[in-house]
Amino acid sequence: MALVIEGEERIAAPVEKVWEALNDPEILKEAIPGCQSLEKSSDTEMAATVVLKIGPIKATFNGEVTLKNLKPPHSYTIQGEGKGGIAGFAKGGADVTLTEDGPDATVLKYAAKAEVGGKIAQLGSRLIQSTSKKLAGQFFSTFGEKVGA
Repeated sequence: MALVIEGEERIAAPVEKVWEALNDPEILKEAIPGCQSLEKSSDTEMAATVVLKIGPIKATFNGEVTLKNLKPPHSYTIQGEGKGGIAGFAKGGADVTLTEDGPDATVLKYAAKAEVGGKIAQLGSRLIQSTSKKLAGQFFSTFGEKVGA
């Protein structure tokens, strides 16, 4: 089952600071809902453990996060794939762009695509779509708060 989620967040920080934060595993870990661990394995790769609850299913996903198409400090693609045992799998990515909005603010836009399979996919597209939108919204608003603080 495939999903598309788009949105934007205005962050009260200059583009360079937002870019640094998008590449900082500590900030990403704090912003990703349910993230238990996020460790850098190279400049563009991280290993993640995330616990998610979608409807009645709660699962721990272990996976990889890769940064691609890097165009500092304006855009990149973040891709991830996680396996949640019998709950299934989730994989996807987001194109993230940063645009200056005056000297001390940045507009972060994202277009994310995700695919889920296994037990989770059987929950129904409405539930998965609404949960995915909620999780994306939580990530970007928490990220914005941390960076703009």
